[in-house]
Amino acid sequence: MSGPRELIDAALPGAVVDLFEDAGGQLTLEVDRARLGEVARFLKGEQGGGFVLLADVTCVDILDGDGRGNRFRLAYQLFSITSGDVLRLRVWADAENPEVDSVQPVWATADWLEREVYDMFGVRFAGHPDLSRILLPFDWEGHPLRRDYPIGGENVWFSDAV
Repeated sequence: MSGPRELIDAALPGAVVDLFEDAGGQLTLEVDRARLGEVARFLKGEQGGGFVLLADVTCVDILDGDGRGNRFRLAYQLFSITSGDVLRLRVWADAENPEVDSVQPVWATADWLEREVYDMFGVRFAGHPDLSRILLPFDWEGHPLRRDYPIGGENVWFSDAV
């Protein structure tokens, strides 16, 4: 039986950049940013393991990046209901133009998850149907989970209607 990397390599040569396995056995495939949509569609299908559930999309701002101009590391947590397998996809967005393709057309749950990443980190998702703020007020300036976001000094509004 082939693992996810072998399946992707056979169907989409060159799409997987690297493979990691953490101490708990969680498999992470780093994929080429330009091929994220292809990999997502493949993995959701039966040939790719039937990863029909996108459980989470997360981001981390690594201000110094990976040395190749990349700054934002995104992780997509996938689950196959048929096999019970768990898989993490990882992709980088660069510092100058933090944008990756939306996987919302593949997994509907990406709608709000990508909006959260956009709201907090400013990473844009090309092709997203409504990339707007979801957690902060629409007139909020900046993205508070970026490492270069100023700390402190924000006014806190309290309500006495307790």
